[in-house]
Amino acid sequence: MKLTKNFSKSEFECKCGCEMPEEVLDNIKLLSIQLQFIRDHFNEPIKINSAYRCIKHNQAIGGVSRSQHVLGKASDIRITGMNSGRVADGIEHLVSEGCLDIKGLGRYDNFTHVDIRENYARWNNTSK
Repeated sequence: MKLTKNFSKSEFECKCGCEMPEEVLDNIKLLSIQLQFIRDHFNEPIKINSAYRCIKHNQAIGGVSRSQHVLGKASDIRITGMNSGRVADGIEHLVSEGCLDIKGLGRYDNFTHVDIRENYARWNNTSK
């Protein structure tokens, strides 16, 4: 199922292969619109490392119990040729300009976490 010009539902599926609940799909659709805007801004493909996670899979990989991934509101992304800091800085700029509705933004060594939670959250889990 195509969600946006460049994103399909399959990219957001749980890695365990379980069925995505309808209410999660609704959130994934909203998230994919935000990711499409990011992709268009950078003019580069986005690789989704992790998006929706069922509770069982989230626990198995050591995800936090209140993870936005479980709700289908989060994605861990990479953009080829850009480090996670550059990606996060670009997203932060788009948020400050009112172009994006990304509330959660996390910096990691090898990916950037983005989510559409209700409250504003920023964190840095890089080793630098």
